[in-house]
Amino acid sequence: MNNLCDNTFFNGKVSVQQNPDGYRFSIDSVLLAWAAGKIKADTIVDLGTGCGIMPIILAYRNPDTPVYGIEIQKGLFDLAAQNIKANQMEKNVRLFNMDMKNIKAGLFPDTPNLVISNPPYRNVGSGRLNPHSEKACARHEISATLADVVSTAGRLLNISGKFLIIYPSWRMAELLSCMQSFKIEPKYVRTIHGGPDAEAKLVIVCGTKGGRPGMKLDPPLFIYKKENVYTDEVAEMFEP
Repeated sequence: MNNLCDNTFFNGKVSVQQNPDGYRFSIDSVLLAWAAGKIKADTIVDLGTGCGIMPIILAYRNPDTPVYGIEIQKGLFDLAAQNIKANQMEKNVRLFNMDMKNIKAGLFPDTPNLVISNPPYRNVGSGRLNPHSEKACARHEISATLADVVSTAGRLLNISGKFLIIYPSWRMAELLSCMQSFKIEPKYVRTIHGGPDAEAKLVIVCGTKGGRPGMKLDPPLFIYKKENVYTDEVAEMFEP
C-alpha cells in the first residue's frame, strides 16, 4: 500500500498506518478500547476491526489476552494485518477477512467472553452516502446492520459474556432494544460529550449475555476541557 499516513501512540511505542484517502479511525475507537481494557476478559473479538486499531491498543495494554479482529473489507483487512505485523503483535492478535454474519462456532480456539464493536453509525437511507466505498461501508450499514452486529455478539458469547459498543446517542433507544432482543441485557451506559457544555453525541454501552435487568448510568465522559486540550481522563488513554 502506498501513500499511507502514520499515527503513533504511547510515546511512539505503537504505530498505526492508515490510507489518507480511505476510512480513518477516530477517537471513538480509542475510547472504546480504553473501556474494553477495564473489563476482565480471557478472549476478545472485535467486530469490524478496520485498520486494527482496537486490537493493537488492547494487545499493547493486555499482552496476555488473545484478540481476534473481524473485517469484511479486503483493503482494510490487509492494512490491519500490516499494522499487526509492524507492531510485532502476531502472537496476540489474529485477523479474519470475512462477513461477521458468517462466523461459525469453533472459529476461535476459546469462546470469547468479550465482544466489542465500533460499527457503522448510519442507516443506508440516512445522510449522504460517501462515494468512496471503504468510507461508505464504515459509516453506513451496507455490510452489517446494528441487528447483525448485536446478533453476532449474542451468538458468540456464552451466558455472562460481555458486549461493549460505542454508538450515536440519537440511536441509543434502538440499541438498547436490539440488545435485549438478542438476550444481551444492557448493564451500564456512559454518555460521551465533546466538552462540559456540549450535549452527548455518543454513548458507550456494555451488556451481559443472559444478564438480569438493571442498568447503571455512569458519569459522563468529556473529551476536551478546553479547545483542542484533552481532559485528564482522555489524555491518560494515550499514555504508555
